[in-house]
Amino acid sequence: MSSPGLRERKKQKTRWAIQEHALRLFAEQGYDATTVEQIAAAAEVSPSTFFRYFRTKEDVVIEDQYDPVVAALIENAPAELGPIGAMRYGIRGAFGQIDAAEQRKIQDRMRLTLSVPALRARTIENLAASISVLAEPLARRAGRDPNDFWVRTMAGACVGAVLIAVQDWLDGSSGRSFGGAIDEALGLLESGFTQGVSA
Repeated sequence: MSSPGLRERKKQKTRWAIQEHALRLFAEQGYDATTVEQIAAAAEVSPSTFFRYFRTKEDVVIEDQYDPVVAALIENAPAELGPIGAMRYGIRGAFGQIDAAEQRKIQDRMRLTLSVPALRARTIENLAASISVLAEPLARRAGRDPNDFWVRTMAGACVGAVLIAVQDWLDGSSGRSFGGAIDEALGLLESGFTQGVSA
């Protein structure tokens, strides 16, 4: 997996700095009361620069850097792994080492998404985009077309399992860690839901 160039790294740094300022302002002022102009000013960029990185105010909450990272790891997962095993490999690699500050950022984004109707609606579109991104490496590993029904169903099942795991983690009552909840959910999928079933 090749590393991004300096220009791309600078763009990504700017992108996620804008998101950091947006999340801070949302926490301080509320989502609806915060404008794109305020976010841009806090990040020391112009509103037009904001819109080069994020199409809408909703996107500054919804979007993250993880899908491409997971997709690249799936692409390079050990050849003997099946599709869900490769997905677990990608998820572990992408989320296994994130620190407490990044986990708090994910919590803030997810809780905001669940509390704002416009963000909940935008999430549906984002989930469809995630399925498409993850279908690409799964398709190549299986020698199938990314639009193949089997491939998209597999990718969709994995995304659904991750979504349930994140909700469990946000609830906090189970005591599962962020990475542990996701890995356990994908493990259930990989086993055909035979794990945890009484004889």
